[in-house]
Amino acid sequence: MNLGIEDIRAALQQPLPGLAAQIKFAPEYHLPDLRNDPPANARPAGVLILLYPNGGEWHFPLMRRVEDGLTHSGQISLPGGSQEAGESIRQTALREACEEIGAACTEVDVLGHLTTIYIQPSNFLVTPTVGQVNYRPDFKCDPREVAELIEVPLSTLFDPTVVKREPWTLRGTQVEVPFFQIGSHKVWGATAMILSEFKMMLEMLIPHD
Repeated sequence: MNLGIEDIRAALQQPLPGLAAQIKFAPEYHLPDLRNDPPANARPAGVLILLYPNGGEWHFPLMRRVEDGLTHSGQISLPGGSQEAGESIRQTALREACEEIGAACTEVDVLGHLTTIYIQPSNFLVTPTVGQVNYRPDFKCDPREVAELIEVPLSTLFDPTVVKREPWTLRGTQVEVPFFQIGSHKVWGATAMILSEFKMMLEMLIPHD
């Protein structure tokens, strides 16, 4: 997949797919949260999609969070976290990526942002930042937060065989949950919704016959 960084930067300045992409990977119970205004006390947060070359193609990192009993314990996520006082959202995303996975945050070229999404279980209002570096970072994960680093080829998002749906019991109810099957990992919830929008945006850059 030969996508140019400047093409991605330009696409991020155009109208984004937003809800149309997010709902493709939203569990049914989450749809009202996406369609309604977030609560006034929602906590701003930032996550980072960091593109970097590896083996001749673009990759981005995901991480499996440690089993710590918190809201998103053990789940697959993008690096990120809660905004601190005085920070911009992009500063939050870069700081958290630096702290969690050792990404070279001072060298990241920020390309733009995806659509903000409300995450009800943690009451986070998450804005994804997209950035890139011209080399594979020397990842150093914080073992207090990260159980595993997962390096994902960008082309994986366009493999139709990785898109799955299964009945899961969530909040005491059985629901159909869409997810990306990336290796042995099921990437679902907010992370899948964010990646769905990124995928749909990138698809707009791919020439079609």
